[in-house]
Amino acid sequence: MGIIRYSHLLAILLSLLISFIIPHQANGEKPRCNLFQGSWVFNNHSYPFYYNSTCPFITKEFNCESNGRPDLLYLHYGWKPHACTLPRFDGHDFLRRYRGKKIMFVGDSLSYNQWQSLTCMLHATVPNSPYSLVRKESLSNFTIPDYGISIMLSRNAFLVDLVKGKAGPVLKVNSIKGGDAWKGLDTLIFNTWHWWTYKGALQKWKYLEAGTRIFRDFNRLEAFEMGLKTWAQWVDTNVDPSKTKVFFQGISPSHYRGSEWGEPNVKNCAGQTHPLKNSHNLTGFAEPRAVVRSVIKKMRKPVYLLDITMLSQLRKDGHPSYYTDGSRSGMDCTHWCLAGVPDTWNQLLYAALIQK
Repeated sequence: MGIIRYSHLLAILLSLLISFIIPHQANGEKPRCNLFQGSWVFNNHSYPFYYNSTCPFITKEFNCESNGRPDLLYLHYGWKPHACTLPRFDGHDFLRRYRGKKIMFVGDSLSYNQWQSLTCMLHATVPNSPYSLVRKESLSNFTIPDYGISIMLSRNAFLVDLVKGKAGPVLKVNSIKGGDAWKGLDTLIFNTWHWWTYKGALQKWKYLEAGTRIFRDFNRLEAFEMGLKTWAQWVDTNVDPSKTKVFFQGISPSHYRGSEWGEPNVKNCAGQTHPLKNSHNLTGFAEPRAVVRSVIKKMRKPVYLLDITMLSQLRKDGHPSYYTDGSRSGMDCTHWCLAGVPDTWNQLLYAALIQK
């Protein structure tokens, strides 16, 4: 009996030890992996999901091929996670799942980048289905009537309120009065960061209002955190998770300093034709990423973080650079060519949507 009891006790202890070592998973559910850790693999057969010739409404600033970009290798890279397989985007399945539903991207021009990518991916799936694309002020709406699906974009660079003041624009980091437009939708994908960093002539606000205090200047990262907490409070108060899925698009990196990817003598993304092979030399964007993670972790309502920062940092080749318009007079290492990197963001979005 003593031996049996000892063996039984040993089995219990071993079971407890394994439960600490191996992450818990529901019955029958396969172990989950981190889809955002991996590398870019050249695949000339499976990518891109569409071409500029099959998406007639690509914005000129994103249409690198039409703007004269001579290299096309950037079109043919797919994201491969280290420990699992990323489901391929299935546009027909997406349309079936979201028949009669509404999806809204809310954010700045990088949300615009991702929104337009998704509309191109869906149009390429059903090229013979009629579509409607309506833009009115800050709202754009792409619909495919045969499926009753609506993919919307609400341009809101800060998520919190930016209002006209007597002495100039005021950024109210504790206020969201425009959130009614976000209510009652099936999926929301939020994004903000890019415009929080600007100073001088490019800064969109003259004064910052925090509570009852007005500031002419403010620490940008702290302001970003305050604004993100206001957004988090709005989600916690107004979103019903049984009806609406909420995503946050992670920080999209720019490539203006080669020192941030291990090439200190490189000024920007011009002439870059291949992704980085690994993340060993990547720097930058750690602080805003940490803020995003911290705020989301403390929320009461579930928010899925599309943590696209690192995988996008590897794509120094993915920006328009000189090919943002026909004149080649600008340099855009912030936005992304279409087809291109945002298609992978949407592939990751699709993978999250089909999870049990």
